[in-house]
Amino acid sequence: MRTYRIAPSILSADFARLGEEVRAVIDAGADVVHFDVMDNHYVPNLTIGPLVCEAIRPHTTAPIDVHLMVKPVDRIVPDFAKAGANIISFHPEASEHIDRTVQLIKDHGCKAGLVFNPATPLHYLDHVLDKLDLVLIMSVNPGFGGQKFIGEALKKLRAVRQRIDAVTRETGREIWLEVDGGVKTENIAEIARAGADTFVAGSAIFGSGDYRATVAAMRAALAAA
Repeated sequence: MRTYRIAPSILSADFARLGEEVRAVIDAGADVVHFDVMDNHYVPNLTIGPLVCEAIRPHTTAPIDVHLMVKPVDRIVPDFAKAGANIISFHPEASEHIDRTVQLIKDHGCKAGLVFNPATPLHYLDHVLDKLDLVLIMSVNPGFGGQKFIGEALKKLRAVRQRIDAVTRETGREIWLEVDGGVKTENIAEIARAGADTFVAGSAIFGSGDYRATVAAMRAALAAA
């Protein structure tokens, strides 16, 4: 049986009450706090940095999953590790040396992930998958919350699931397969059947008005998948 994890994206939370929001979604049954970092350079939006990560760290013992949409990426990795991140993911286009960035993340005590935009080919996994702890498939173009799920991401998830399963059989290592963008109760089962085990949901949870009911509905849909 696959373990499923729900990771609310605090990009959609009420920033005036961020610590309270983080506690609320974890209390509602979520597993991971997804933390979107955008630099208005690699993506056309500007969000939050290490100081905010450090500020929410005391509010939860749940893993903080930092998704870096910044370029260059290496400079900021140590800051997020120091701020309390557990997982740090980055885009291959944002690193001059992908293997080096993966090792930098691990050297700072965090798990490492690689992120694929809708049009980014999967060949970047050919020589680093055995070193990764997480692969994140974007099912929207990064930059803004509330976008519609891009169906082509399902094919990508199936392809990555095959690759991950092969590595797990060979090495016994656990690698998460995460999806981000347009995930909601109505489509989460189909996404799970394509191979995802970790589901980033922003507006679907924070915009619902009842975090506990929404997370429970997602769990029920996953159980039926």
